[in-house]
Amino acid sequence: MKWQDLIEANPDILAGKPVVKGTRLTAEFLLSLFAEGWTEQQVLENYPQLNRMALQAVFAFSAACLHDEQYFAQTLAA
Repeated sequence: MKWQDLIEANPDILAGKPVVKGTRLTAEFLLSLFAEGWTEQQVLENYPQLNRMALQAVFAFSAACLHDEQYFAQTLAA
């Protein structure tokens, strides 16, 4: 599965934010649900237009976006 088959960024849909094709559900929104503790089952039950492959594509898209990024630990002064 290629994430490009299921994720699109169209300037006419939500100002070009990446969405699951055929929906107005952004990758960012779906990731935030998981960050809040939602399970895959909860997401699929609440958004029946999605399937497991769409969620997998969201994670693959996110991984691809982060692949070449560099992050540096910041030390917080106490």
